[in-house]
Amino acid sequence: MSHPEFRCSVRVQYLPEQSSPPQGPFAFAYTVTIVNTGDVAAQLVARQWLIGDASGHTEEVRGLAVVGHQPLLQPGQQFEYTSWTRLATPHGTMRGTFFCMTEDARPFDAAVPEFALVQPDALH
Repeated sequence: MSHPEFRCSVRVQYLPEQSSPPQGPFAFAYTVTIVNTGDVAAQLVARQWLIGDASGHTEEVRGLAVVGHQPLLQPGQQFEYTSWTRLATPHGTMRGTFFCMTEDARPFDAAVPEFALVQPDALH
């Protein structure tokens, strides 16, 4: 039995030139690396993000593809992309799900574990 699995990791960078402290908004770039750790080729089809800020507001973002791509990954291959988001507060969190499909049209989800979005000065 084939085993589809994508493993996801994220690096975050604060974007001071796109941000307007202290009142906001605060902009962050995030680079997502997706590795096909399963044993079948599969395609990333769509995404869902939950973006939360420090005031408790959560925004849901859904859509097809990531940065205009629906990468088909062979076992062991990876795909990396960078996108960005804005928060009303200096820190918040993001987590997500990629909706994926194996070559033989079996759907599966790949979770993106929650990660922090933090303006560096907000920690002091």
